[in-house]
Amino acid sequence: MKQGSNERMQDSIVLQMNGVSKIIKGKSIVDKLTFDIRKGEIVGLLGPNGAGKTTTIRMMTGLIRMSEGDVIVQGHSVKNDFNKAIGHIGAIIENPEFYPYMTGLDNLKQYQRMTDNIEAGRIEEVVELVGLQEAMNKKVKAYSLGMRQRLGIAQALLNRPKLLILDEPTNGLDPAGIREMRDYMRRIADVEGISILISSHLLTEIEQICHRAIVIQNGKLVTVTAIGGDQEAAAEVKLTIRVASVESAIILLGRLEYAELLTMDSARSEVTVSLHDSKVPELVSAFSDKGVGIFRITENKQSLEEDFLKWTGGNRIA
Repeated sequence: MKQGSNERMQDSIVLQMNGVSKIIKGKSIVDKLTFDIRKGEIVGLLGPNGAGKTTTIRMMTGLIRMSEGDVIVQGHSVKNDFNKAIGHIGAIIENPEFYPYMTGLDNLKQYQRMTDNIEAGRIEEVVELVGLQEAMNKKVKAYSLGMRQRLGIAQALLNRPKLLILDEPTNGLDPAGIREMRDYMRRIADVEGISILISSHLLTEIEQICHRAIVIQNGKLVTVTAIGGDQEAAAEVKLTIRVASVESAIILLGRLEYAELLTMDSARSEVTVSLHDSKVPELVSAFSDKGVGIFRITENKQSLEEDFLKWTGGNRIA
């Protein structure tokens, strides 16, 4: 059973960073970086200014050489089998560039002519995926920044990549544009099963869209952490519960092995407990069975920003 499970997990891995380093003039810009990205997940790449994020992305996409290690994409080595490996990657690094005097449709057709194995109906599929149907016959010079970003994503999706790499995809967008971009990225991952790696300095955006975050500092891996629902299912949670009787709540909690009483506040009629996420329904039932009234339950949850500052020793994201 374990062997079959391991094989399935291995099959779902789209990209592997295997001890990748970049050394320039004796200095390690990226130092033995190792992590993986699985099918259909959205992963955030985070780190303070100068952490090595852009260098990491450029090595993934073959724009610069690795000093050590290798990047494996769908089983193909970027070092030794570059064309097959890079064929599974779509990327937008910095700003997407187009012919401004041509329409969005003509730009995509031009890219289609330059690229092998893009079927005839693929342009219509990707245009619908990023919501640009109404803009295809407009010249790109009339596009807003958000529309240019979406056209860039459409172009990157034309050859059906397994992994889409986006460097600061919401940079310069207004709040409505950021939300729009977030929705389209979710759709790409859900509809096409494409993995997405996002390098961003907007921690709130990473927290809202990503399944996992990879944090690096000084070119080294600091942590890989689950976010959102994935995090909640796998982690301990801290809950502050406002109750009818603090004394009765304390007596009950003393009998429960799966819940730990952390603090109590008689003046506010609150107790704070720690337990595994899966045990929360059981705790609520226990309070109800013993007649301990619950008025409110609040989760004490650290934001990704707070976690980031803790992981990086207070260095700011950039």
